[in-house]
Amino acid sequence: MSEMHYVCTRQEAVELVKHWNRFWISNCGCRENRGGCARSRMDLCLFFAEDWGGTGPNFREVPKSHVEEIFREAEEKHLVTRPFRNPPDMIEITGICFCCNDCCEYFTNPGGVKCDKDKFIEQTDMETCTNCGTCVDVCYFGARRMNLDQLSIDRDLYAVVTGDIVHQNSKPLSVAIY
Repeated sequence: MSEMHYVCTRQEAVELVKHWNRFWISNCGCRENRGGCARSRMDLCLFFAEDWGGTGPNFREVPKSHVEEIFREAEEKHLVTRPFRNPPDMIEITGICFCCNDCCEYFTNPGGVKCDKDKFIEQTDMETCTNCGTCVDVCYFGARRMNLDQLSIDRDLYAVVTGDIVHQNSKPLSVAIY
C-alpha cells in the first residue's frame, strides 16, 4: 500500500492543481503543533475538497490566485511539495502539503511519519557542478556536504537536522528537490 504523502516537483504539483476549480487552505497541523515555523507562514495546507476540513485551524476557501501565491512562496523558501492521498482508498489525491525541515513531522520525526520518495533520488551533474555549496544549505536530508571545497554526496545516508540534533538512518526516506 502507498503512503499517504509522496514527494513531487513543484511543476508536478502545479499540474495537479490544474485539475481543480475550487481550493481550500488551513493552517498546517505540523506548524501549529510546533508553535509556528521559522521558514514560512502557517496557512500552507492546500485541499481540493471542502469535506477534508483542514489539518489545523483557519480552514477556508481561497481563489486560485492565492494558490499561485503559495507556490511562489514554496519556490522562494525551498519548501518541498508533498501531495497527499485520500486515506480511505489511498488513490485520490486530495491536497498538497508544503513542507520544510523547521516544523514538518516528516523531517523532524525521522522514521515516524512515512512518505513515498516516488522517483526522487538526488541527481547532480558533477561535470557542471561549480562546488559553490548552495545545494548543501537547502538539502533537508543531509546527503550533501562540502569536503575541502568539493561537493560530496552520500545517496545511501540521509540526516534530518532539527536544531542541533542530527538523526541518521541507513536508508533514505526521500530526497531533496532543487
